[in-house]
Amino acid sequence: MTDQQQPKPIHILLVDDDEDDRYLTKEAFQQHYPASRISFAEDGEDLMDFLTYQGRYVDAKHTLPELILLDLNMPRKDGREALREIKSDSQFRHIPIVVLTTSDARDDVETSYLNGANSFITKPPTFQRLSEVTRAIVQYWFNVVTVCEHPEE
Repeated sequence: MTDQQQPKPIHILLVDDDEDDRYLTKEAFQQHYPASRISFAEDGEDLMDFLTYQGRYVDAKHTLPELILLDLNMPRKDGREALREIKSDSQFRHIPIVVLTTSDARDDVETSYLNGANSFITKPPTFQRLSEVTRAIVQYWFNVVTVCEHPEE
């Protein structure tokens, strides 16, 4: 991106049950991409409610996210189940999903990709490393690839 171009506002949905992780990830993204708009969901059920405007989002006016950052280990509906549900729904399967989780288990990596994850990243242990990871995510998803924003049915 050249200095003359204004960054495109990007809507990211961060799905994580840990409030501290949500805060730190938001801070890291806004450090590298101030135009990012971060929304939160606390677990897989909350994520599906967000996407379908149900539950506490019934009167919400938000747009669908252009990127979902998804933790795997959450209460109620975990990220594995939510990933399968999203990628099997024609309304939502176009949304890129980056699994961002503490797990580095080979089974979680393989299952995530088999269920449609676009990337799998193990959460870094420090804010400095998280900042480096978010910089890479910003570079790749917002500056390198072209995403399908809202496909016609």
